[in-house]
Amino acid sequence: RHPSFSTLYVPIFRTNVLPNSDEKGAEMRFSGQTVVVTGSGSDIGAEITRRFAAEGAKLIIADINLPAAERVAADIEGSLALEVDVTSRDALRSMVDVATKHFGGIDILVNNATSCGQSPFLDVTSDEVRQDFAVTVMGPFFASQEVIPGMIARGGGVILNVSSVNGISFFGNEAYSAAKAGLHSLTKSIAIQFGDDNIRCNAVALGTIATARWEVTKGPLILEKLADFYPLGQVGTPTDAADALLFLASNAASWITGVVLPVDGGVLTGNLAMAREIVSPQREGSGNE
Repeated sequence: RHPSFSTLYVPIFRTNVLPNSDEKGAEMRFSGQTVVVTGSGSDIGAEITRRFAAEGAKLIIADINLPAAERVAADIEGSLALEVDVTSRDALRSMVDVATKHFGGIDILVNNATSCGQSPFLDVTSDEVRQDFAVTVMGPFFASQEVIPGMIARGGGVILNVSSVNGISFFGNEAYSAAKAGLHSLTKSIAIQFGDDNIRCNAVALGTIATARWEVTKGPLILEKLADFYPLGQVGTPTDAADALLFLASNAASWITGVVLPVDGGVLTGNLAMAREIVSPQREGSGNE
């Protein structure tokens, strides 16, 4: 005879949560916490910083383009804009030093900076591969190395990696995709090695997000065309990305670590274009029988 669930119940007291000095509710989930977002001078990164700030966080807006970072910081009271090249260990170390000096340390690191070469596979140069890997996976690797000792000393923290469905399935941009797959492995490695230190590490695998970069590189109709491949019938927005990241950063996700969460409008669930070719004729035929 199997024991009942009530017999198996053991109270568990969670320690893997970050303090929140605000009692107003979920809208201030990050009150008093310091958040660093790389690649936050525009688009997805800028939206992430605005959302964290709106929920009480202190922000460091890190971007290789300092004027862009400063424009974002101008709208966020008390934030700091820093010029940070994530391929430079010295720049990352300086970023952590500034955060420690001004805010006492880093509670949440969002590795958002990325690089995506556009050359066809057979034309990709070694420089393009190095660039994509240096920014997309080595940057988060070294940034995490720099912040983890301080997080341990402070009693824990959260590391979030902004990834892509390209790291899971084929969507082109082979060097970028391979780097994102490496970022998934890094996410799990950090989660396993530093869970005992109350550090959680997760990633989001984003589908197509509507940003200016798409129209600049692919033309004004590209987002409309891509929407047809998504089961939900639309591409995502920076707000969609930020929603998922803030959840994973919050205490509501205190028992979630090592996860690569698809935030992709369902594009990874199957081949929609193929399904339409197969299923649509069947539907039409079934109606005539």
